[in-house]
Amino acid sequence: MEEKLVQRLESAVARLEALSTGFRPGGSGESLDDAASDPAIAAFDDMMRQYVGRVSGAAEKIGGQVLEVTKVVEQAFGVQRELLIQVKHTKKPDIAGLAEFLKPLNEVITKATAMTEGRRSDFFNHLKAAADSLSALAWIAFTGKDCGMSMPIAHVEESWQMAEFYSNKILVEYKSKDTNHIEWAKALKELYLPGLRDYVKGHHPLGPVWNPAGKTATSAPTKASTPKAPGPPPPPPASLFSSESSQPSSSGPKQGMSAVFQEINSGKPVTSGLRKVTDDMKTKNRADRSGHVGIGEKESRTSSSSFSKAGPPKLELQMGRKWVVENQTGKKNLVIDDCDAKQSVYIYGCKDSVLQIQGKVNNITIDKCTKMGVVFMDVVAACEIVNCNGVEVQCQGSAPTISVDNTAGCQLYLSKDSLGTSITTAKSSEINVMTPGAEPDGDWGEHALPQQYIHIFKDGHFETTPVSHSGGAVLVLDEYLIVRF
Repeated sequence: MEEKLVQRLESAVARLEALSTGFRPGGSGESLDDAASDPAIAAFDDMMRQYVGRVSGAAEKIGGQVLEVTKVVEQAFGVQRELLIQVKHTKKPDIAGLAEFLKPLNEVITKATAMTEGRRSDFFNHLKAAADSLSALAWIAFTGKDCGMSMPIAHVEESWQMAEFYSNKILVEYKSKDTNHIEWAKALKELYLPGLRDYVKGHHPLGPVWNPAGKTATSAPTKASTPKAPGPPPPPPASLFSSESSQPSSSGPKQGMSAVFQEINSGKPVTSGLRKVTDDMKTKNRADRSGHVGIGEKESRTSSSSFSKAGPPKLELQMGRKWVVENQTGKKNLVIDDCDAKQSVYIYGCKDSVLQIQGKVNNITIDKCTKMGVVFMDVVAACEIVNCNGVEVQCQGSAPTISVDNTAGCQLYLSKDSLGTSITTAKSSEINVMTPGAEPDGDWGEHALPQQYIHIFKDGHFETTPVSHSGGAVLVLDEYLIVRF
């Protein structure tokens, strides 16, 4: 009770001093009393007390680099508070002015990023999570739909997804070791979701509201000289099909196609100006123009063309949402073990490789792969196989849908939990589905999916049945005179 009373007295004294001296915090042109009375600023202060305070409290229990980077996070939120106050007294700036306006915030974010560079420490995941999360504060740079950014609320959510990758690593690493780290990681997430997100949603859903009658935010002058504007381009050359000269005089010689037709109509032999081609000038008689291609030259051309088409191999998580596995050749030990149900996996251009996905993911796409093996646990949406040749896919858990499109040669292995999977095929051949036996040690059952169909017009509509190579099918085919096996 006494501490709260002292805080209220100190706040009252600070307001009285501000009114008497005309103090303007941060050069914003607004007194402390006016800032505190603004609903948006008051809500921001409440958010900082509730969420930033919790992160700081957890960091103080850990200490070291975690406490240092948490202080940088607290500093960044303090800088954004000052910027929100200045926005109320500033005109909407141009790109250069906006960069200068956001310079204090950018400096703090750069400071946090610098802490993640160099030799990795034991708290690298903490530093990376805190530094990457600060990009969410850039929502204040949203100036409209054409600015190249997502809407402020979406920007905050997307920015946290980048930091959540490292935050989840902290939760896994300290799950049974130290609860203080777990508390810090959870508090950091709540600072943005729902903390900052709900604040932006309630007060700035369309971005900051600038003051049309306020001061102008200008960029700092630079010492570099302003480059001169390039001169006008040279005039284009005369058109090949121009029938008139660029000179107004009609006495000049004709140009373009008119000159060609004039030469033809002049009555002179058309071939009078051509040179005679001798035998030694013909390509078939020239030693330097032989049509034979050496083996070395052929291999070099093949290797260069294949290298230019295929990009560098990749196995990485992009934007915290999508695992990308590209251009892997001869790699039998590819593993994705740190994934969740919100992430998708995209496999492209791999050859003679094996990938294991150890965890539940949202979606798996296998595109343009040859002799590729994929083993996964569970998938939330679907597993798609497109434009592949000779692939093997094994589901060890469950998968609602498996689709195969434009693929030649596909072996599917289903588990007991995935026997209810819906399999969709189109423009594909040689598709075999392996199912487990009734007994634990029983043999696998092999089922070939049909790739040929019979369409018969009957009773006003077509009836479609798969082609069967049994004796009964022969009689049916003979009856309708379609084909004889």
